[in-house]
Amino acid sequence: MKAITEAGLRDLTVTGTCFEYGMQSGCLTEETPAIPANSYAIAKDTLRKMMEILNSNQSFNFKWIRLFYMYGKGQAPSSLFTQLDKAIEQNASPFNMSGGEQIRDFLSVEKVVEHICQIAFLEANIGVVNCCSGAPQTVKTFVENYLKERGVELPLNLGYYPYPTYEPMEFWGGVAKLKSILTSP
Repeated sequence: MKAITEAGLRDLTVTGTCFEYGMQSGCLTEETPAIPANSYAIAKDTLRKMMEILNSNQSFNFKWIRLFYMYGKGQAPSSLFTQLDKAIEQNASPFNMSGGEQIRDFLSVEKVVEHICQIAFLEANIGVVNCCSGAPQTVKTFVENYLKERGVELPLNLGYYPYPTYEPMEFWGGVAKLKSILTSP
């Protein structure tokens, strides 16, 4: 990235991760300090910091899009969404999951792609922007709503899996900056 910006690239859009926020809880905004707590998030945050330093010394538009909990086709086999679709296809019952009380910020992959494209084509030095719904909901509610949308009745075996220790129970993004840049003229 340093080489291409030094060669004259004038606009750079990179995707980060909500895990850059680390174990902080609640509504996380772009002003919330990044405190990454795993190797992946540390690597992403380090890259962001390096790009911000580079951006302060060179003239190019820099956009760092922090992705939250995407769902949709093409996800890893171990993801909640993929496992849920597989259970529906195989008529598996019940669906084993955690207690479902974690609060997350889910956004369809189609909407994520739309936001990334809109942001990438803006001719502005935006810096960090959350790419999320801004609508916190429990994992259980997300699963129940998805089942309703699909017209499927599938009993949930809540509490089968323990809550993960690598992410906080309440974790969602603020969307004020996203809304302001997507509605700007």
